[in-house]
Amino acid sequence: MSAVVTVQDLHKRFGTRRVLAGASFAVHERDRIGLIGANGAGKSTLMMTVCGNPRAREGAICFAGHDITRLPTHEIARLRLAQAPEGRRIFSRMTVLENLQMGASTADPSRFKRDLDHVLTLFPRLQQRIGQRGGTLSGGEQQMLAIARALMAQPRLLLLDEPSLGLAPLVVRQIFDAIRTLNTEGGLTVFLVEQNAYHALKLAHRGYVMVNGFITLSGTGRELLEHPEIKSAYLEGGRH
Repeated sequence: MSAVVTVQDLHKRFGTRRVLAGASFAVHERDRIGLIGANGAGKSTLMMTVCGNPRAREGAICFAGHDITRLPTHEIARLRLAQAPEGRRIFSRMTVLENLQMGASTADPSRFKRDLDHVLTLFPRLQQRIGQRGGTLSGGEQQMLAIARALMAQPRLLLLDEPSLGLAPLVVRQIFDAIRTLNTEGGLTVFLVEQNAYHALKLAHRGYVMVNGFITLSGTGRELLEHPEIKSAYLEGGRH
């Protein structure tokens, strides 16, 4: 199975602080990949660097056969790489429908109605809120909207940054069930950055562990859930 994205030896500094220290990984067609690690490990920076902002100081990023290491973010998006960023970052003054229209700005307009029906079926709550401003939605609804907006871009690869952050357990299960459905039924390739290691690794075909800007462990989701180091560092205190 071919690689959708290959990241090779990425380095990034902010001032004197080293955030990425030679991170490398690959994501293949129809994969569900989970990247876990502690706060400050560099997970979000790695994901944002794949999207072109910030730029890597060293290393290479290849997506769908294109070297995107130096491409601006909008050109990367046109290659059908979409992201639901940490903190959701929806357009709070726009309605749910207007947010979804913004997500579709780089997509084939002839598919808009079909794609809209798809995301509203996946997240029925958004159908009920279709004319409501994004800023008035609950946290869980905003996360659903952030994912749905990314899906409207018709992505080949969906990047998700901390989709469970701040959400109630029931909503987290709904979000992760939707991600699994997108992958198993729709064939969408998913790369997930997540601090909740249990949820991420339970979902993932393969997982990576990041420590101080470097990938230190990799394996199947099941292997990493059973790994003694993962259990002690990320899974103590029970499942969330």
